Amino acid sequence: MNADLAFALELADLADSLSLPRFRAADLVVETKPDMSPVTEVDRSVEQALRDRIARDRPADGVVGEEFGADGSEEARWIIDPIDGTKNYVRGIPIWATLIAFEREGDLVAAVASAPAMARRWWAAKGTGAFADGRPIAVSKVSRLEDAQVCYSGLGGWRRAGLRDNLIALADRSWRSRGFGDFWMHVLVAEGSADVATEPEVNLWDLAAVELIVEEAGGRFTDLTGVSRPDGGSALSTNGLLHEEVLALLREASPTS
Repeated sequence: MNADLAFALELADLADSLSLPRFRAADLVVETKPDMSPVTEVDRSVEQALRDRIARDRPADGVVGEEFGADGSEEARWIIDPIDGTKNYVRGIPIWATLIAFEREGDLVAAVASAPAMARRWWAAKGTGAFADGRPIAVSKVSRLEDAQVCYSGLGGWRRAGLRDNLIALADRSWRSRGFGDFWMHVLVAEGSADVATEPEVNLWDLAAVELIVEEAGGRFTDLTGVSRPDGGSALSTNGLLHEEVLALLREASPTS
């Protein structure tokens, strides 16, 4: 196995050993960050544990994480979201994951999304394909939006982005739409269960791991301007066949947005 991916999977094991025992704990400590989003003791403890392991075993590598920012090398760095779906975690909803990606000279080369409360894990390494629970996965072959399942994040973000009407138009065109959000919708695209997943407000650590997993599964992943990047502030993952049509719908001028 690719050495970077093997280490990423070890990091995921460590994260799971800390996050799952505290899930639904009655004494879970939850605070509010300056941006009004919640953060738990587990978000911080998981990220710190991963940083400590990286410092011990891969001291030349940098780290950028949601809770403690960026440190060290930018040429070879780990991108970490200790709990993607913190609001779900806080409310006892099992759809949350630790997201871990390794980037070398600007290219994503290894990624893991580990969701222990769901007993699921997805991973990928550059050029070797994507896997879920040890099985190879691939995006769907759905080529008509009218036959597609579309997933999206909360409507508030779409309203703030001035794209709420565009999202509704996309949903209206699709066969089925569901607001799954977070990592979950993108890995559903990767394994062919959904065909489109999109969100207008998002950060690097939310996207780095799932971008590589989607791309290695044969899909396409861009921001809403159509650029393939995890740090563009928005996201669209598709099976590739629907990508340009969905981008056009989301870019289309809406007089009431």
